Amino acid sequence: MTKRAAMKRQSRENGILDSREFIEESKVRRLHAPQNERSGWSPYPNNDDREQGYLKTLKPKSEGQTELMAAIDAHNLVMALGPAGTGKTYLAVAKAVEALEAGKVGRIVLSRPAVEAGESIGFLPGDMEDKLAPYLRPLYDALSDRLSMKRVKALMAEGLIEIAPIGYMRGRTLNNAFIVVDEAQNCTYVQLKMLLTRLGWHSTMVVTGDPQQSDLLPGISGLSDISARLEAIDDIAVVRLAERDIVRHPLVASMIGVL
Repeated sequence: MTKRAAMKRQSRENGILDSREFIEESKVRRLHAPQNERSGWSPYPNNDDREQGYLKTLKPKSEGQTELMAAIDAHNLVMALGPAGTGKTYLAVAKAVEALEAGKVGRIVLSRPAVEAGESIGFLPGDMEDKLAPYLRPLYDALSDRLSMKRVKALMAEGLIEIAPIGYMRGRTLNNAFIVVDEAQNCTYVQLKMLLTRLGWHSTMVVTGDPQQSDLLPGISGLSDISARLEAIDDIAVVRLAERDIVRHPLVASMIGVL
């Protein structure tokens, strides 16, 4: 037995940890330098210089978004109309998560018409949630940005986040819920009338859509007609976003203006 091996064995038998064996063999390396090498660092949680938590705050990026956020806070029914990239869906879902986390509502209900953008993708396998997943991807993206995907799945398993197809909303009363109806430009007048009348007690509904990007045949979408009718009611907010509220790539605003 070599001298080094004998010293290691003796150290282990005596209960003494020799740090030199780790450094010399280079199998385990120190994560942090000792205090005399890095002054001021401390592994204890009472170090005020290190940030212990991270919270992503929700801030509007345009005047239209400011108006939309204020309308959601002040009204139980909000119609958010505007071109692509204005943050309609994201703000609606973020406000829904904020209300759920604060205990203002008991659940989040997400609904969106299952209409392809000019291309049929055929039949989809799985249960109802699996079939609707491709259509609800933008809502999932907004949810996962505010919550972790693991938390989203846990809340869905508990029923606190519900996927509600428009075709199955007839006859329901949504109490104590935050309802987000996305891509409402692909709903007919009858469908939107049915959805709007699902609103129950202690609930908030936000309907988002772009009347200029309907995937239905001309004249079938009912979003513009219903929004014009509801704009006359004081307790309902109709927020119209414009090109100046687009927060995507600057080219999106330029293209919207000429397309």
